Amino acid sequence: MSFAASVLTLYPEMFPGALGVSLAGRALEAGTWSLDAIQIRDFAIDKHRTVDDTPAGGGAGMVMRADVLARAVDHASPPGDLRPRLLMSPRGKPLTQARVRGLAAGPGAVILCGRFEGIDQRVIEARALEEVSIGDFILSGGEPAALVLLDAVVRLLPGVMGNAVSGEEESFENGLLEHPHYTRPQEFEGREIPEVLISGNHKKIAAWRREQSERLTKERRPDLLGAQPLVK
Repeated sequence: MSFAASVLTLYPEMFPGALGVSLAGRALEAGTWSLDAIQIRDFAIDKHRTVDDTPAGGGAGMVMRADVLARAVDHASPPGDLRPRLLMSPRGKPLTQARVRGLAAGPGAVILCGRFEGIDQRVIEARALEEVSIGDFILSGGEPAALVLLDAVVRLLPGVMGNAVSGEEESFENGLLEHPHYTRPQEFEGREIPEVLISGNHKKIAAWRREQSERLTKERRPDLLGAQPLVK
Protein backbone atom coordinates (compact mmCIF):
# COMPACT_ATOMS: atom_id res chain seq x y z
CA MET A 1 0.00 0.00 0.00
CA SER A 2 1.41 3.38 -0.98
CA PHE A 3 1.48 6.51 1.16
CA ALA A 4 -1.45 8.72 0.10
CA ALA A 5 -1.34 12.47 0.75
CA SER A 6 -4.36 14.73 0.27
CA VAL A 7 -3.62 18.45 0.56
CA LEU A 8 -6.44 20.96 1.01
CA THR A 9 -5.32 24.33 -0.29
CA LEU A 10 -6.35 27.55 -2.01
CA TYR A 11 -3.33 27.11 -4.28
CA PRO A 12 -3.26 23.55 -5.66
CA GLU A 13 -0.86 24.74 -8.36
CA MET A 14 1.84 24.86 -5.67
CA PHE A 15 1.86 21.04 -5.66
CA PRO A 16 3.80 18.88 -6.23
CA GLY A 17 6.32 21.71 -6.61
CA ALA A 18 9.68 20.58 -5.28
CA LEU A 19 8.13 17.21 -4.48
CA GLY A 20 7.95 16.50 -8.19
CA VAL A 21 11.72 16.23 -8.61
CA SER A 22 14.63 14.27 -7.13
CA LEU A 23 13.87 11.41 -4.72
CA ALA A 24 10.29 12.45 -3.98
CA GLY A 25 9.52 13.03 -7.64
CA ARG A 26 10.85 9.66 -8.73
CA ALA A 27 8.90 7.98 -5.93
CA LEU A 28 5.75 9.87 -6.95
CA GLU A 29 6.17 8.74 -10.55
CA ALA A 30 6.80 5.17 -9.42
CA GLY A 31 3.64 5.11 -7.32
CA THR A 32 5.45 4.75 -3.99
CA TRP A 33 3.27 7.59 -2.81
CA SER A 34 0.42 9.65 -4.23
CA LEU A 35 -0.57 13.30 -3.97
CA ASP A 36 -4.00 14.85 -4.42
CA ALA A 37 -4.11 18.66 -4.23
CA ILE A 38 -7.71 19.72 -3.55
CA GLN A 39 -9.04 23.24 -4.15
CA ILE A 40 -10.84 24.46 -1.00
CA ARG A 41 -12.88 26.97 -3.02
CA ASP A 42 -14.67 24.09 -4.70
CA PHE A 43 -16.57 23.62 -1.44
CA ALA A 44 -17.83 27.19 -1.07
CA ILE A 45 -21.57 27.71 -1.30
CA ASP A 46 -21.86 31.09 -3.04
CA LYS A 47 -21.19 32.15 -6.61
CA HIS A 48 -18.07 34.06 -5.55
CA ARG A 49 -16.59 30.89 -3.99
CA THR A 50 -16.01 32.68 -0.71
CA VAL A 51 -13.92 30.80 1.84
CA ASP A 52 -13.37 33.46 4.52
CA ASP A 53 -15.15 36.10 6.58
CA THR A 54 -14.39 38.82 9.13
CA PRO A 55 -13.23 37.63 12.58
CA ALA A 56 -15.85 37.38 15.32
CA GLY A 57 -15.09 40.01 17.94
CA GLY A 58 -13.37 42.26 15.44
CA GLY A 59 -9.75 42.58 14.47
CA ALA A 60 -7.57 42.64 11.39
CA GLY A 61 -7.63 40.18 8.55
CA MET A 62 -10.00 37.40 7.63
CA VAL A 63 -10.73 33.93 9.00
CA MET A 64 -11.37 30.79 6.94
CA ARG A 65 -14.92 29.53 7.39
CA ALA A 66 -15.66 26.34 9.33
CA ASP A 67 -18.49 25.18 7.05
CA VAL A 68 -16.44 25.41 3.86
CA LEU A 69 -13.43 23.70 5.41
CA ALA A 70 -15.57 20.96 6.94
CA ARG A 71 -16.96 20.06 3.53
CA ALA A 72 -13.45 19.98 2.08
CA VAL A 73 -12.15 17.75 4.88
CA ASP A 74 -15.15 15.42 4.61
CA HIS A 75 -14.52 15.07 0.88
CA ALA A 76 -10.84 14.27 1.34
CA SER A 77 -11.31 12.10 4.41
CA PRO A 78 -14.61 10.19 4.35
CA PRO A 79 -15.69 7.81 7.13
CA GLY A 80 -13.26 4.93 7.47
CA ASP A 81 -10.24 6.91 6.31
CA LEU A 82 -7.49 6.07 8.80
CA ARG A 83 -5.13 8.84 7.76
CA PRO A 84 -4.39 11.56 10.34
CA ARG A 85 -5.82 15.00 9.62
CA LEU A 86 -3.11 17.63 9.95
CA LEU A 87 -3.38 21.41 10.02
CA MET A 88 -0.17 23.29 9.30
CA SER A 89 -0.14 26.01 11.97
CA PRO A 90 2.53 28.09 13.76
CA ARG A 91 0.78 27.37 17.05
CA GLY A 92 0.89 23.62 16.47
CA LYS A 93 3.06 21.00 18.11
CA PRO A 94 6.60 21.14 16.65
CA LEU A 95 7.26 18.57 13.95
CA THR A 96 9.91 16.09 15.06
CA GLN A 97 11.77 13.32 13.31
CA ALA A 98 9.91 10.83 15.50
CA ARG A 99 6.56 12.19 14.25
CA VAL A 100 7.85 12.09 10.68
CA ARG A 101 8.80 8.43 11.09
CA GLY A 102 5.37 7.70 12.52
CA LEU A 103 3.67 9.31 9.54
CA ALA A 104 5.93 7.46 7.10
CA ALA A 105 4.87 4.17 8.68
CA GLY A 106 1.20 4.97 8.18
CA PRO A 107 -1.24 5.06 5.26
CA GLY A 108 -0.76 8.75 4.48
CA ALA A 109 -2.10 12.08 5.67
CA VAL A 110 -4.78 14.68 4.98
CA ILE A 111 -3.13 18.09 5.25
CA LEU A 112 -5.04 21.36 5.54
CA CYS A 113 -3.18 24.52 4.55
CA GLY A 114 -4.52 27.60 6.27
CA ARG A 115 -4.38 31.15 4.96
CA PHE A 116 -5.27 34.65 6.15
CA GLU A 117 -5.39 35.12 9.95
CA GLY A 118 -6.24 31.47 10.53
CA ILE A 119 -9.19 29.09 10.44
CA ASP A 120 -12.34 28.86 12.55
CA GLN A 121 -11.55 26.98 15.76
CA ARG A 122 -14.77 24.99 15.49
CA VAL A 123 -13.63 23.03 12.44
CA ILE A 124 -10.37 22.16 14.21
CA GLU A 125 -12.39 20.64 17.03
CA ALA A 126 -15.20 19.13 14.93
CA ARG A 127 -12.86 17.40 12.48
CA ALA A 128 -10.12 16.50 15.01
CA LEU A 129 -7.37 18.37 13.18
CA GLU A 130 -3.88 17.90 14.59
CA GLU A 131 -2.05 21.23 14.47
CA VAL A 132 1.57 20.87 13.35
CA SER A 133 4.30 23.53 13.23
CA ILE A 134 7.59 23.41 11.34
CA GLY A 135 9.14 26.24 13.36
CA ASP A 136 8.73 29.43 15.33
CA PHE A 137 8.09 31.72 12.38
CA ILE A 138 5.15 32.84 10.24
CA LEU A 139 4.59 31.93 6.60
CA SER A 140 2.08 33.40 4.15
CA GLY A 141 0.18 30.12 4.26
CA GLY A 142 0.41 26.46 5.13
CA GLU A 143 1.52 25.28 1.69
CA PRO A 144 5.30 25.66 2.16
CA ALA A 145 4.99 23.92 5.52
CA ALA A 146 3.04 21.06 3.94
CA LEU A 147 5.75 20.67 1.31
CA VAL A 148 8.39 20.49 4.05
CA LEU A 149 6.44 17.90 6.02
CA LEU A 150 5.82 15.72 2.98
CA ASP A 151 9.45 15.92 1.87
CA ALA A 152 10.57 14.74 5.31
CA VAL A 153 8.08 11.86 5.25
CA VAL A 154 8.45 10.68 1.66
CA ARG A 155 12.22 10.26 1.85
CA LEU A 156 11.67 7.68 4.62
CA LEU A 157 9.26 5.53 2.63
CA PRO A 158 10.66 2.10 1.72
CA GLY A 159 12.81 2.21 -1.39
CA VAL A 160 12.94 6.01 -1.76
CA MET A 161 16.49 6.44 -0.46
CA GLY A 162 19.09 4.32 -2.16
CA ASN A 163 20.74 3.44 1.15
CA ALA A 164 18.31 3.04 4.04
CA VAL A 165 21.16 3.41 6.54
CA SER A 166 21.52 7.03 5.42
CA GLY A 167 18.27 7.83 7.17
CA GLU A 168 19.35 6.20 10.40
CA GLU A 169 22.50 8.26 10.95
CA GLU A 170 21.13 11.75 10.40
CA SER A 171 20.46 14.64 12.76
CA PHE A 172 17.66 13.94 15.30
CA GLU A 173 17.49 10.20 14.57
CA ASN A 174 19.39 9.45 17.80
CA GLY A 175 18.55 12.67 19.59
CA LEU A 176 21.75 14.40 18.46
CA LEU A 177 22.83 16.59 15.59
CA GLU A 178 24.72 14.82 12.85
CA HIS A 179 28.52 14.64 12.89
CA PRO A 180 30.63 16.46 10.24
CA HIS A 181 31.20 14.80 6.86
CA TYR A 182 34.31 14.71 4.66
CA THR A 183 35.29 13.30 1.28
CA ARG A 184 38.09 13.65 -1.30
CA PRO A 185 40.32 15.53 -1.82
CA GLN A 186 42.36 14.71 1.27
CA GLU A 187 43.52 18.34 1.54
CA PHE A 188 41.41 21.40 0.72
CA GLU A 189 42.87 24.90 1.11
CA GLY A 190 45.15 23.72 3.88
CA ARG A 191 42.42 21.79 5.69
CA GLU A 192 42.93 18.03 6.07
CA ILE A 193 40.40 15.27 6.57
CA PRO A 194 40.66 14.23 10.25
CA GLU A 195 43.20 11.43 10.52
CA VAL A 196 40.83 9.11 12.40
CA LEU A 197 38.47 8.97 9.40
CA ILE A 198 41.15 7.47 7.14
CA SER A 199 42.58 5.19 9.81
CA GLY A 200 40.41 2.19 8.93
CA ASN A 201 39.61 1.71 12.63
CA HIS A 202 35.83 1.56 12.60
CA LYS A 203 35.49 1.55 16.37
CA LYS A 204 37.51 4.75 16.67
CA ILE A 205 35.60 6.30 13.78
CA ALA A 206 32.27 5.55 15.45
CA ALA A 207 33.51 7.02 18.74
CA TRP A 208 34.81 10.15 16.97
CA ARG A 209 31.52 10.66 15.17
CA ARG A 210 29.58 10.27 18.39
CA GLU A 211 31.86 12.76 20.17
CA GLN A 212 31.46 15.24 17.33
CA SER A 213 27.68 14.85 17.40
CA GLU A 214 27.60 15.51 21.13
CA ARG A 215 29.87 18.53 20.75
CA LEU A 216 27.76 20.09 18.02
CA THR A 217 24.54 19.36 19.90
CA LYS A 218 25.90 20.93 23.08
CA GLU A 219 26.94 24.05 21.16
CA ARG A 220 23.87 24.45 18.96
CA ARG A 221 20.96 22.50 20.45
CA PRO A 222 21.64 21.77 24.15
CA ASP A 223 17.90 21.16 24.59
CA LEU A 224 18.34 17.83 22.78
CA LEU A 225 20.97 16.44 25.15
CA GLY A 226 18.80 15.43 28.12
CA ALA A 227 18.28 11.73 27.47
CA GLN A 228 21.53 10.97 25.67
CA PRO A 229 24.24 8.86 27.37
CA LEU A 230 27.72 10.38 27.10
CA VAL A 231 30.51 8.61 25.25
CA LYS A 232 32.94 6.93 27.64
